[in-house]
Amino acid sequence: MFAVIKAGGKQYKVAANDVIRVERLDGEAGDAVAFGEVLMLDGEGGTVVGSPLVEGASVAGEVVDQIRTRKIIVFKKRRRKNSRRSHGHRQSLTVVRITDIMTAAGETAPKAKRAQKTAAPAAEAPEAAQA
Repeated sequence: MFAVIKAGGKQYKVAANDVIRVERLDGEAGDAVAFGEVLMLDGEGGTVVGSPLVEGASVAGEVVDQIRTRKIIVFKKRRRKNSRRSHGHRQSLTVVRITDIMTAAGETAPKAKRAQKTAAPAAEAPEAAQA
C-alpha cells in the first residue's frame, strides 16, 4: 500500500517504513508527526483518488533528524556595470520515517511481507482447460 501526500508545497509518494526528506517541520528526533493532506491511496482495496483530498485518510510518521542541505551560491552579475551580488542558501529539512498509513475507514496499512518463492504450478490437463 502506498499514498501520495502533500507536505511543504511538494508531493511525495510514500509507503510504510519509507524515509523522506521534507521541508522543515517543528519537532525533535523521535516526535510523532501526522500528514493530513493525502491526495491518493492505493492498496488491496483499489485506488482512491481524492478531489482534492481523500476524506479521513492520514499518514503517520516519526521525525528521525533535523538537517540542512549543502550550501548553494546564488551569484548575479550585470556585465560592464561592475554590479555583482552573491548570496548563499542552505535549506532546512526534516528527515521523516513513515510509520503508518491510515485509510478513510480507519484501517491501517498491512505490514509489508516478503514474497515467498513457490514452485511453478503443475500444468493443467487439457480437459480442465476446455471445461
